[in-house]
Amino acid sequence: MFKNTSLLFFLFLQYLITFPEAASAQTEPTGLAQAFERLSSDPQAKYAISSICVLDGNTGKQLYGRNENIGVATASTLKTITSATAFALLGKDFRYQTILKYTGSIDEKGILVGNLIISGGGDPSLGSDRYQSSKNTVVLETWVQAIKNAGITKIDGQIIGDASIWGTQGTPDGWTWQDMGNYYGAGSSALSWRENQFDIKLKPGSNVLLSRTSPEMPYLKIVNELKAGKAGSGDNVYVFLPPYSQTAYLRGTWATDIKKSGVSAAIPDPAYEAAFRLADTLKLIGISSNSVTTDRLMALNTLRIPVGGKTLAVINSPALPEIVYWLNKKSINLYAENLLKTLAWKAGKEATTENGAAEVIRYWSTKGIDRNALNILDGSGLSPANRVTASAMAQVLYQTQKESWFPDFYESLPVNNGMKLKSGTIKDVSAFAGYYDAGKGKRYVIVININNYSGSSINNKLFNVLNSLK
Repeated sequence: MFKNTSLLFFLFLQYLITFPEAASAQTEPTGLAQAFERLSSDPQAKYAISSICVLDGNTGKQLYGRNENIGVATASTLKTITSATAFALLGKDFRYQTILKYTGSIDEKGILVGNLIISGGGDPSLGSDRYQSSKNTVVLETWVQAIKNAGITKIDGQIIGDASIWGTQGTPDGWTWQDMGNYYGAGSSALSWRENQFDIKLKPGSNVLLSRTSPEMPYLKIVNELKAGKAGSGDNVYVFLPPYSQTAYLRGTWATDIKKSGVSAAIPDPAYEAAFRLADTLKLIGISSNSVTTDRLMALNTLRIPVGGKTLAVINSPALPEIVYWLNKKSINLYAENLLKTLAWKAGKEATTENGAAEVIRYWSTKGIDRNALNILDGSGLSPANRVTASAMAQVLYQTQKESWFPDFYESLPVNNGMKLKSGTIKDVSAFAGYYDAGKGKRYVIVININNYSGSSINNKLFNVLNSLK
């Protein structure tokens, strides 16, 4: 009896030496199934579809899954896939470039007989206050100094905002009318400015007063249809401002006791706004120009931007890890949409959202993920028509751990419920995706999602499920 036991123990040790992953393999965490069943039977989930996929972060083995192969709306958890693909296909050293140049000639009086052109290269951070080198004041100062260094004292021509490399469709198919005029619905552009958003200052009261925009936008008309909301009702303001429109409608309610100073909206034409800001800044120091226009406005009159030109200044964006950091940390939809178009552009295709999504699907299908599990319509997850399975998203997250850029990707994920999880929220959708490091080398890859739940926020009930991993 003793000899047989010794032999079995010896064989078991040999097995662990030969297959060391077996020693560290995780089993289904205690209580996870029961916790998920409680969520599924909750009254808020009565008419919902809930899905979950938890993998062993070391082996990729699925420890628990329910409805993990059903495609669901992702909300902003889709940004994990977009940003991981950007790292994989663009590289962590990738930077955008924005070029300021002029055409024509400068005479002996310093008069530019020609045009100033801001050629956008897709940088979503141009003019953003999140980076010292990209702040709008820094960029404008760089441009103004370059113009002065060239000896230009007057522009007998136009200042042109050129976003032509990506065409005119900034808003992806599938975004809702209610979203696209608000700051989080800012569309992509090859020439972005200040994250393609501006502020509308409001004053509460029995009649909600519109005080001003910041910055001032004299070319934009705002129609105030807001109503006073009861005390404690908060901000229920929506900005209805289509791309390229010059009229915005404010609708909804603004609480009588609200402390906020206003709301943020999407710039309808970022390329025009960038050119307008440069023209306005030059005017303040006595350098005038004839007018401001864009490649789109010129095309409406069958005109084209003059070719060639002499470069005055080049603005380099922050490196990709810095862009992805804010993309995921603050869930900036614009950054995700610009990156998605960049994937198509760098692949030599027309820079459309559809082509960018196709690049994402193509890449992960080469990694063994079923392309039919990745029904992707945009880069940010704002479209309610996205459908991605929890299993596919979990597999993407698992595979990213093997890449040299993973530390930067991991750092970009916010902390939710004590875990590194990207959150996602759109109407009646709540989701989380990321990692939980449980100590002693144990890591879980987590994707949990609920679509069509009832009532107000359900996040704490999702966290109750994830707490069973602790």
